[in-house]
Amino acid sequence: MSEDQIVKTPQQSAVETRHIVMPDHTNHYGTLFGGTLMSWIDLIAVMVAQRHCGREAVTASVDKLNFMEPISIGEQVILKASVNYAGKSSMEIGVQVSKENPYTGVVTRATTAYLTFVALDENKKPCPIPKLKPETETEIRRYENAILRQEANRNLLQKIKGNGKV
Repeated sequence: MSEDQIVKTPQQSAVETRHIVMPDHTNHYGTLFGGTLMSWIDLIAVMVAQRHCGREAVTASVDKLNFMEPISIGEQVILKASVNYAGKSSMEIGVQVSKENPYTGVVTRATTAYLTFVALDENKKPCPIPKLKPETETEIRRYENAILRQEANRNLLQKIKGNGKV
């Protein structure tokens, strides 16, 4: 069976990890530096992409990154990521970032991100990936929303190219 005939669920490649915010991770406000968090987001997303396609995958774009809450020194950062959508050779990975107060246990959503990864073959060329079969209501909603984001990005690119001012 070729990779484009294999079907996987989002849960099969999902990854969750944690970090504790240390002083060297912070900016001059004492909160987690955005660049550090972006690095952690990219790392968890590539792990998900590799698990889904079973091969090398590279970041093609960061489609959306929303910083909603600052994360302070000593707080724990929980990153959860899964495949939202899989095309022919690319996939959208959604990453949800929460912060947890280690003393109270209160968890707050802090950041969301959507990244696109492309699977590469042995010659570093895009190659077919397994199809995605969302099963839960949440997975189906994420899949449908990913299609909407993909269409919106395509329409925006056409409008920009139409202006001749890329």
